[in-house]
Amino acid sequence: MELRVIENEPTELSIEIAGEDHTFMNVLKGALLETEGVAAATYDVNPEQSGGQTDPVLTVKTEEGTDPLDALADAAGNVKAKSTSFRETFEAAH
Repeated sequence: MELRVIENEPTELSIEIAGEDHTFMNVLKGALLETEGVAAATYDVNPEQSGGQTDPVLTVKTEEGTDPLDALADAAGNVKAKSTSFRETFEAAH
């Protein structure tokens, strides 16, 4: 996975996430929307709307006082924790 920061402002972050698709992006967007201080989270993978670009671009907008990079790190940690919990529960069910 390759990341490229497109925009990094005090309350807005846009980052390209190479090689990912709707499956991963929906999970990450959902985790961001559950993160305190996040006002909006969207992504775009439509090449017609993004000048031919095919890798998704994630945009995170936060409330004043919440750094979007910190919010992204918190959301990624939440995804990891939920995935680990699911795997442990699934393995215990076998």
